[in-house]
Amino acid sequence: MAGVVSIPAHRNFVGVLAGELLARRGGDPAALARVTVLLPTRRSARALREELARRNGGPLLLPRIRLLGDLDEDDAPDAHGEDDAGEERAGAPPAIAPLERRLLLAELVRKARPRVSGAQALALASALADLLDEMQSARVDFAALDTLVEGEHAEHWQRTLEFLRIVTEQWPRILAERGLTDPAVRRVSMLERLAGAWRAAPPDTPIIAAGSTGSAPAAADLLAVVARLPRGIVVLPGLDRAFDDASWEALAETHPQFGLKTLLARFGMERREVGAWPEAATESDDAEDTGDAAAAAARTALIREAMRPGATAEAWRSLADLDPRAVEGLDIASCPDEQAEADTIALAMRRALETPGRSAALVTADRGLARRVRAALGRWGLEIDDSAGRPLAETPPGAFLRLIVDALANDLAPVPLLAMLKHPLASGGEKRFAFLRRVRALERSCLRGPRPGAGFAGLRKAVAALEKPPEGLAAWLERLAAAAAPLAGLLARESVSLADTVAAHRAFAEWLSAGESGAPTAWKGEAGRLCRDAFDEFARAAGAARLPIAGRDYAAWADDALAGARLRPQRDGHPRLFIWGALEARLQRADLTIPGGLNEGSWPRETEGGPWLSRPMRRELGLPAPERAVGLAAHDFAQLAQAPRVLMTRAEKAEGAPTVQARWLTRLAAVLGGAGLSADKSAQWAAWRAALDAPEGPPRPVEPPAPRPPLAARPRRLSVTRIEAWMRDPYEIYARHILELRALDPIDTD
Repeated sequence: MAGVVSIPAHRNFVGVLAGELLARRGGDPAALARVTVLLPTRRSARALREELARRNGGPLLLPRIRLLGDLDEDDAPDAHGEDDAGEERAGAPPAIAPLERRLLLAELVRKARPRVSGAQALALASALADLLDEMQSARVDFAALDTLVEGEHAEHWQRTLEFLRIVTEQWPRILAERGLTDPAVRRVSMLERLAGAWRAAPPDTPIIAAGSTGSAPAAADLLAVVARLPRGIVVLPGLDRAFDDASWEALAETHPQFGLKTLLARFGMERREVGAWPEAATESDDAEDTGDAAAAAARTALIREAMRPGATAEAWRSLADLDPRAVEGLDIASCPDEQAEADTIALAMRRALETPGRSAALVTADRGLARRVRAALGRWGLEIDDSAGRPLAETPPGAFLRLIVDALANDLAPVPLLAMLKHPLASGGEKRFAFLRRVRALERSCLRGPRPGAGFAGLRKAVAALEKPPEGLAAWLERLAAAAAPLAGLLARESVSLADTVAAHRAFAEWLSAGESGAPTAWKGEAGRLCRDAFDEFARAAGAARLPIAGRDYAAWADDALAGARLRPQRDGHPRLFIWGALEARLQRADLTIPGGLNEGSWPRETEGGPWLSRPMRRELGLPAPERAVGLAAHDFAQLAQAPRVLMTRAEKAEGAPTVQARWLTRLAAVLGGAGLSADKSAQWAAWRAALDAPEGPPRPVEPPAPRPPLAARPRRLSVTRIEAWMRDPYEIYARHILELRALDPIDTD
């Protein structure tokens, strides 16, 4: 099939793709605008646009770029505006919002299991949503669950299948009543309709599908259609055309080439039929491809051997034939702990910036590692954007909204109450300084020492018991109590409307964050606008679901509403430093690639089939085995490992517990050891890391403390026991008798 080609893993995929698109443009500036390019992710689409502009040296007419996983009505059933299938469009209802789906599923779960809490219902609802997406993406009919006959599975699974009638019977009825469909169903429908339209009437303009492995059946079918179009091309990422036939036949689902093998089988073609992408430029024209072809071939051979299937592992007897150039530009660093790993990565990124124009990218699914690296780069004043963004709940307005619920749900316990009132967004319609003065007065007079009574009643009683209450404190407390009363009352009830509670939560958040002008500051800035939009969506979903909940469970529902949104970076970070996820890094390339967090459970993640179906059940239904996800992760790792400059890192301990290095690192070490080679640079990176904090010269003696206040300020009398303290710690006498400082009582003591 002439329409299927591959770009080698050691090449910059987006760079080669952009170069070929520009070369095929010829002398016609408008030729590129007639090309449709299908890409797997938004980040890859943005990278292609930027690469085209960079190579062109300025603005140009771009191709029509569409995302395989996010087609819209403008893309189907015809990608060129020649749509005469209005009736087909009418049969594609809009997708239900993810939050509304979780709320409705949670209510079905609570009806089926009345004893579960709100948090448990949400967890089960999320698992049900995942099952819906997985089965619908795999185009498995839920009626097939009834074919899992009794007697072939344990009684536990029979009860599970009975519970799953939520999605087989009740859920379709709810969607039909609302005129909605599941997101996966709509996505599959759009892909199928686009494939059908192109199959019936092949476009007369170029169609290029690049970078997808076709892991979803509907996407694979569309790729097969593109490959057969007269002007269609499917560009595969990193197909190993030099793999020996015996190993190719023995590939398991955990192998990086298994997904491509499955895709080629769907195409009905052999691996030898796949051509190399005709490159418009030599490898040396790409800034990212500085290594020569021989070194790239040696690295490819190394990764091929490391990933070799167990059935042909006897080939490792000839490992001595490996080219030593395979380890040029390859470093492996095992670090003592997570912070040391972050410091190593930050140091490598800072080192990359020493070369003008050089870029560096950390590729990891470990968001904790990403946060630590961002913090470590602050040593040099460097900002870096994490493409995954920040969870909305961790932004200042998101944390503020959570603290409000935490304080009121805990009956105004001192610590949650002060956390809410001292948040930077809290001002209660006053100047921030005046508001904080009230809060500090309340803290010193009522919240330090034993805890006052519960709720605002307890605070009123504590203020009334003061001999000299701070001026205006009682009136200020009454204003605070009046504003919080609607939400506090709802949180204390056994059954409340979720929609009413959301409205009360928002009203109190706006009152508490109001400035002198009365405008709420909680919704200011990009994070504030996202929080406002999330609450708008939360209110709409709660109104549509019409859920009664227990007030004590509202915190879990609110956290779930904020958990689905993330604050994406606004390109404010360093232009040559990046943090990518594995999927985003699949088609992009930096000069230094750093696969980080290479431990089992992190990369690859643990293989779990979900709480609903056992492995035999999944096999009977035709669902992919959980190990298929390991194969996709292995493909990403193999792609990254073949970059010219790579630093692979892991932490030997995580949260104080020993870790197990990723299986691919174990295989890589075995192959390198058999060939008499090594890429372990742990000691070297540890030495560089230690040098960061080493003093520049010999330590200088430090004079012992010797406070010398004026003679008139010194105490005239001290007890005998104070004389001993004076000799041991002069500052204690200075603080107590001269500055007259007294230690405050702890907050909320026993």
